[in-house]
Amino acid sequence: MAFELVSDYEPQGDQGPAIEKLVKSLEAGNAHQTLLGVTGSGKTFTMAKVIERIGRPALIMSHNKTLAAQLYSEFKNFFPNNAVEYFVSYFDYYQPEAYIPRTDTYIEKDSSINDEIERLRLSSMGSLLTREDTIVVASVSCIYGLGSPEDYEGMMVPVWVGQQVGRDQFLESLVSLLFERNDIAFGRGKFRVRGDVVEVHPAYLDETAVRVEFFGDEVDRISTIDTLTGTRIESVDRHTFFPAKQFVTPGDKMKKAMVEIRKEADARVAEFESQGKLIEAQRLRMRTDYDLEMMREMGFCQGIENYSRHLTGRPPGARPYTLLDFFPDNFLTLIDESHVSIPQIGGMYEGDRSRKTVLVDHGFRLPSALDNRPLRFDEFMKMTGQRLYVSATPGPFEMVNSRPDNAGFIPTKGRDGDRGLTIFDIRKMNLRLSGADEPVEDFDVGKPGLPLVVEQIIRPTGLLDPVITLKPLKGQIDETIELCRQRVEKGQRILVTTLTKKTAEDLSEYLQNVGLKVRYIHADVDAVERVEILRQLRAAEFDILVGINLLREGLDLPEVSLVCILDADKEGFLRNETSLIQTAGRAARHINGECVLFCDQVTDSIQRLLDVTEYRREKQVTYNDEHGITPQSVKRAVQESLHLYSNQRESAEKLNRSLVADDEEVYDKVRVIAELEKEMRDAAAKLEFERAAHLRDQIAQLKDGGTPKKKPAKKRVRYR
Repeated sequence: MAFELVSDYEPQGDQGPAIEKLVKSLEAGNAHQTLLGVTGSGKTFTMAKVIERIGRPALIMSHNKTLAAQLYSEFKNFFPNNAVEYFVSYFDYYQPEAYIPRTDTYIEKDSSINDEIERLRLSSMGSLLTREDTIVVASVSCIYGLGSPEDYEGMMVPVWVGQQVGRDQFLESLVSLLFERNDIAFGRGKFRVRGDVVEVHPAYLDETAVRVEFFGDEVDRISTIDTLTGTRIESVDRHTFFPAKQFVTPGDKMKKAMVEIRKEADARVAEFESQGKLIEAQRLRMRTDYDLEMMREMGFCQGIENYSRHLTGRPPGARPYTLLDFFPDNFLTLIDESHVSIPQIGGMYEGDRSRKTVLVDHGFRLPSALDNRPLRFDEFMKMTGQRLYVSATPGPFEMVNSRPDNAGFIPTKGRDGDRGLTIFDIRKMNLRLSGADEPVEDFDVGKPGLPLVVEQIIRPTGLLDPVITLKPLKGQIDETIELCRQRVEKGQRILVTTLTKKTAEDLSEYLQNVGLKVRYIHADVDAVERVEILRQLRAAEFDILVGINLLREGLDLPEVSLVCILDADKEGFLRNETSLIQTAGRAARHINGECVLFCDQVTDSIQRLLDVTEYRREKQVTYNDEHGITPQSVKRAVQESLHLYSNQRESAEKLNRSLVADDEEVYDKVRVIAELEKEMRDAAAKLEFERAAHLRDQIAQLKDGGTPKKKPAKKRVRYR
């Protein structure tokens, strides 16, 4: 199937030329191309048009779940007739297994799996194996180990009307796919049996199950049904059942793997004993014996992924199977916010290996556990043939590999045009990121004639880059207060960035004491609470948000007209060129956007920010004048699946829809719980995870014998 982009908009500004250049580069077979798109220039729309024109399966990578959810929502709207999937880590909470030798402390693996995200992951794998028109929006979790795609595909069970297969044989097939029989609590990954009728709830479907009816040893009818009511939705001629888990292994492979695990364990125990490490030997023997017994009796064990090398039959040191193996050979990779995502991809391998090496050395895991790992950077590059890097501030890796040949593309007022980087530096960086022993020539520097770094700096709204203003450090707090008061009087919002968490908290308290409505946000604030804080900022529940490094890429806050950067001349990670450009960009969606830097000296990073802003504003003004465009602020957010992009009226409407007046004193608790569960699943399907979590708490409260929390009002209300 072809990709069909559905949108009321056409490319505007320099989107059209950018799309043409990128498509031409990809069609020429170039491995690297970069889209340098400023905040608010419609980079996502450009990415969607490129995918439509190229017509190949696509992987879109983002560096965190929240931004991945935004992209998923956008692409789901752009491609309603194609398979758009969401693949991120399915852990709501994850504490990896670890051992601290100094204190002899063993930390057992602990996690909480989000069922909805697991369903979306399974749906992604199924779509990639059955459809060619698939777009997967993923986080860096896509480079972590999965089961073999050959095993996953080989264990699929197709069923069709008229098929000669007995009911019991079909049930055995479902069990081999790791489905569980449960005739009472029917849920995803389970099946129930009523005579010759088998109802299966595939793990990758939400509220739809499949009913298979037998007549003797023949499939008589296949229907899809509503999981809540059991009502038939439609009759189908055939259906293919995928495994209920991401890690599945055929029975014959499992038996061979258990033999190899036993051999490795015996050899490792003997090695420990020869070294006098009797505690480690006993520890490993007990762990392995228990895991093998569980695998023999149950077909799985806790931490079975640590035996993935044996289960998939890979040789020692071989890379793991990942989501990338489920893609066809010609897929396209788009890396959003590449200046963050590329280093993140490169850093996963070393962190994982250092933790597991300690476990292996002290007998908690077999050496083969080291092969259950994320991809190294060089492995990732070899598996992704053509890549499009997307960022407002591309890093040196993207810039050098994409080989821009338009000198002065980012003017630097006499400073080093290559940002001080040499080819030798880039090769060293590649070596560091890859985890390999030698530089990987495949992505060193490329050849002359590679595509330009494609600029996209004209916004469809006509907005200019924010004005950059420098002010002295002395009195920066008092000056910030005055600037904030001026913006608050106009009904506008302000972001203030500091260098430390303590400073952010203290400054917030100080601003509150002088009568300003302010909140702070940093890494210690819960992820769900962060979303709510940003939503409240948009809804004018407060006016000023103080942060550190979270107020950067990805935040879409049209009401923000002022960004204050305190201690801007403290050169470092939080005040380098990329950080300053990204932070200043948060004011780029308002017609009165301004970024104030408090500094006593103009550092190289500040100067580059000034140069880039001057260059972009000059081109934007020229374009607006030539085309008669009057800049206007962004009126509303694009995404509605995440609360941080809901305006005040939309938030009130959602709240009203979630509240139902209830005058009666007694109501049917079972009915209410069923309604709440449906609301919760709907919210999770729309990636409104904070609303789903709130509904989950309401359900738990009802089941425990309590009553739902009520909104203070004259009438009694309950959350629906």
